[in-house]
Amino acid sequence: MDHYISMNPLERLLSLLDLEPIEENLFRGYHPPDRKKRLFGGQVIAQALVAAMNTVPMDRSPHSLHAYFLRAGDPGLPALFEVERIRDGKSFTTRRVVVFQNGLAIFTMDASFHITEEGLSHQEPMPALYPPSEDQLVDGLRQRPFLSYRENHKQLLEQVPQEPEQQIWIKANGHAPMEPRMHLALLAYESDEALLGTARMPHRGKFERSNMQVASLDHSIWFHGPVNVNSWLLYRLDSPASAAARGYTRGSIFSAEGKLVASCMQEGLIRLRS
Repeated sequence: MDHYISMNPLERLLSLLDLEPIEENLFRGYHPPDRKKRLFGGQVIAQALVAAMNTVPMDRSPHSLHAYFLRAGDPGLPALFEVERIRDGKSFTTRRVVVFQNGLAIFTMDASFHITEEGLSHQEPMPALYPPSEDQLVDGLRQRPFLSYRENHKQLLEQVPQEPEQQIWIKANGHAPMEPRMHLALLAYESDEALLGTARMPHRGKFERSNMQVASLDHSIWFHGPVNVNSWLLYRLDSPASAAARGYTRGSIFSAEGKLVASCMQEGLIRLRS
């Protein structure tokens, strides 16, 4: 505990992603010792992706993952990550990861890996925005593994209905190691931030957050190319629909130079308690 607390926020996250191998295809993952509520979904996604990567040759990087959150994770118990080697092809590799606590599955993920290939290329344009200066960040924004800066952040202080759109600059809060696949795992962690919050924006002022049950149900990521979380990335989010106590949100992640590096989608529970 003391050693963990002495680390900076990024070092703490990297220590959680350093899974303990138990036997072939089975790993143990730990959680922040000071966390009291259920596990953060982004942490479980990133740990599951690392578990899968640990069984895949280094020349193959994940290009997509599709995950389901089945039960709330208990931060007081280590989690077991069981990897199933679904397929090892000439250019693609597929893995399935099931995460267990107390003998019950709390999370499942399918991930596909691909060798580097050249092919047709196009992308949507990045919004005409520029990274923030780090002196714009107040101390409260420096206490997490990622720095973040919301465009139009003052607008979010108003408890009135707003368009379900956000544009957030994100960057590792420190220096991430140069291993390229670890940058993808770190981005997977951060991709779970702000998605469900975007789906609630048109309904601001119409509910008390304490009277709402909110939880991620599923999460998908497509990695379009290499990612460098040591540089600013723009996370553009929008929510086309909410219905039947579920909110749907999608995100596009751009490098500061305008390259689309990843896309995300998530549906989550947004239940109003009576």
